[in-house]
Amino acid sequence: MAAKRAIVPPRKSIRILRWARRITQGTFLALFLYLLVQTAFRGTFSAASDSPVRLPWPVEVFLSFDPFAALLTFLSSHTVYRSMLWSLVIVALTLVFGRVFCGWLCPFGTLHHILGWLLPSRRGRGAVRIESNRTRPGRQRVKYYLLYAFLGAAVAGSAIGGAFDPICMAVRSIGLAILPAASYVTSRGLVAATDTNVRAVQNASDATQDALARHVWQTQQLHYHGAWLIGLLVVAVLLMNRFIPRFWCRVLCPLGALLGVTSRFSLFGMQKDHSKCTDCNLCLLHCQGADSPQGGAKWRQDECHMCLNCENACPEDVIKFKLLPDRKDSIQKPDTQRRTVLATVAAGAAFVPAARVADELDVNYNPRVIRPPGAIEERDLLGKCIRCGQCMKVCPNNALHPAMFEAGIEGLWTPILIPRIGYCEHSCVLCGQVCPTGAIQKITEAHKLGIGRPPVKIGTAFYDHGRCLPWAMQTPCIVCEEFCPTSPKAIWVEEVEAPVRDSKAGADHAAPAMRTVKLQRPHVDPSLCIGCGACEKVCPVQDQPAIYVTSVGETRSKTNVILLDTTSYKG
Repeated sequence: MAAKRAIVPPRKSIRILRWARRITQGTFLALFLYLLVQTAFRGTFSAASDSPVRLPWPVEVFLSFDPFAALLTFLSSHTVYRSMLWSLVIVALTLVFGRVFCGWLCPFGTLHHILGWLLPSRRGRGAVRIESNRTRPGRQRVKYYLLYAFLGAAVAGSAIGGAFDPICMAVRSIGLAILPAASYVTSRGLVAATDTNVRAVQNASDATQDALARHVWQTQQLHYHGAWLIGLLVVAVLLMNRFIPRFWCRVLCPLGALLGVTSRFSLFGMQKDHSKCTDCNLCLLHCQGADSPQGGAKWRQDECHMCLNCENACPEDVIKFKLLPDRKDSIQKPDTQRRTVLATVAAGAAFVPAARVADELDVNYNPRVIRPPGAIEERDLLGKCIRCGQCMKVCPNNALHPAMFEAGIEGLWTPILIPRIGYCEHSCVLCGQVCPTGAIQKITEAHKLGIGRPPVKIGTAFYDHGRCLPWAMQTPCIVCEEFCPTSPKAIWVEEVEAPVRDSKAGADHAAPAMRTVKLQRPHVDPSLCIGCGACEKVCPVQDQPAIYVTSVGETRSKTNVILLDTTSYKG
């Protein structure tokens, strides 16, 4: 009878590194959530204040370290925004240690790691979990094909791949869907607690509500256009961890795929002694990347998250992580087929012109696609905007929202202003301050307000005289003029006397008597209007407002103008 092998405890250094990874994951997730909560302005804009309004924290820092976002914007715009140079730090880490970002630093990956541990049912343990952690080439190569398709689209001029970037997805989904939903539920619960008329409960509720308003929630309940879809998608992706551990990281993540391609050159890796393996499969049971850590199989370097669980779990001293390991038992390159790679790149590149022809954006502007102040020209914006949602999260008036298909398929989840929900604060430039790619320029308050230069225009307001109270119903109203923030005001009023029927003066079905009323009928001076949307926001006419803003006349476009210069045309 063969002697039973002695169990070899894991190296002390590996046990320490494993705990260091857990602490690092928790720290970076907490930092990410803290910065996301701080992507908000909770003060007030005062004309008497001489100091510019800025956020105290670099809330876009996680996006600045994102290599996939940096590569997309470089390929689409042929420039690298200065803050995106920090992504080279992650590239350098990958060249030394492999996909350490995925296993140690990525906040979205950490969420999947936690849920992969919390969600599995009994079917997700033991032999079933071991099978779920085996390498599945057909499943795991999907993310590489997505990567190549998005890079092809970027070469054609579109950064639509940002919709699948994990950091962008985390910011967009948590900031625009989960946090507002949590704020709403919490507020309703605290209101219910206040209604109990129990003094102690009321005091606790008031204190909690005040603390949350000052440090967590924003000053008003936020609602984002189409946020239900964003929230539904991220919940669906997170729940997939019940069936496939770290589903997003293994199957869909283009950033993980990019780092997987880069990790083939890494100096740190796994070395195995297959002769010692007893097929206990403990390494597979705890594997996070489905990278074939078991004996008798080649290790998939491009799939490993460097979680170190396999070496820590191995009782036979089969697995060793070390610098400059022997590469004979490893696979460095992704398991993709050249023809399929070329086809996906071509499909991604072909998508952009096909979408633009279908949407006719070069022929006719959608009047409701109002971009934030400082936004660059539309085609350049679509090549730089990574759909992260930072600008929408920081907007103090809830004016910026993720586009659905208003800007075409290519413009999905790019920022648009919806004045009926919120208007652009006259002296606010926070959206440009938090934009990590330069899709919204970092303009100053003086630039936006037009001090020493023309002001930044994002559109122009127009009246619907059939719905305007002074014009259509002889009812006094100057709300729009009162709220117009420009100086001099872009909305001015014309004092008139208009006839109105006095129905109360009629009797016995006699014709109503006529009388005159003094009215102030509003007009828009398009040379002064900046398209901020304050007038549309406060218009008292419900349903469709009597004054509305369109993107025509915006500063960023030389063609989306009210009147074309006909002198430049012949014939």
